[in-house]
Amino acid sequence: MPDLTWVTAVARLRERREPGVLVTVAAVRGHAPRRAGAKMVVGQSHTWGSIGGGNVEAVAVERAREWITRPDAEPELMEFALNDKVVNQHGVQCCGGTVTVLLEPLPVPPAVAIFGVGHVGLELARILARHDLDLHLIDTRPDMLTAERLAPLDDAIAVIHTHQVPLLPEQILDRLPPGTHILIMTHDHAEDVALCDAALRSEGLGAIGLIGSPAKWARFTKQLITEGGHTREALARIKTPIGLADITGKEPAVIAVSVAADLLRAFETDSSAGGRSVTGGRGSPGRDRAPAAGPAGSAGSGRAASPIRPAAN
Repeated sequence: MPDLTWVTAVARLRERREPGVLVTVAAVRGHAPRRAGAKMVVGQSHTWGSIGGGNVEAVAVERAREWITRPDAEPELMEFALNDKVVNQHGVQCCGGTVTVLLEPLPVPPAVAIFGVGHVGLELARILARHDLDLHLIDTRPDMLTAERLAPLDDAIAVIHTHQVPLLPEQILDRLPPGTHILIMTHDHAEDVALCDAALRSEGLGAIGLIGSPAKWARFTKQLITEGGHTREALARIKTPIGLADITGKEPAVIAVSVAADLLRAFETDSSAGGRSVTGGRGSPGRDRAPAAGPAGSAGSGRAASPIRPAAN
């Protein structure tokens, strides 16, 4: 019977957003404790399944645990001779054969939160849903998150999380996984600035991206400094505009491609640094690039102040 316990283990790690390593007996020559295809999963503190125990399994687990902390880990083959002439770290295995073991990293996938699932937000969700990540869709308008409207995401590779909040969508920030990349593109500038304010006060987020024009960002900058108490250095955490500067189309699908491409590039280039930036230059449809918010600096806010809240309807 095939060993299926590793399937459940991989799913469990994925659900918990914990890294791991899949260890597979890739080839066997001669006698060995397990046949080719046997698998086990190594997590930070637990293992599931077995590739035969003894020195082979112990060394593979040690190597896997080293990999869990490395963002640049690549698949690796390890070969073990099972005879009494080999000096092993964890005892002698003298089955007489040779075992080749494949280690494959199971990294924690990125997480992205799109605040505002309008025309651009939905097009962006359709692109990102084709990738292995956790995708959070947040909107204050219930008709934006209906099953019918989100039907294009039914075959998503990503794990989709929807959050419909009638007021104060910034409260969702505390529920997001550490390192989540934030994209702010709601229908309401009051919501946008409140989200910017709350994101700047939140620790452990990934990139913070805001769609918008120079005029919008100028107003936000003034409000975030005077009412929110943030410094210009802190505002540098917000990247606006977002997307690739050399893609200038204004259609929602074009904007979404630009933003998605820039975000996917950030996943690759910033993984070792925690993915702290979304570079490029995408403003609102029909708008120009926004000026820089100021020099890079502190991730925190300035003097203490009440959070900015949108006006109640």
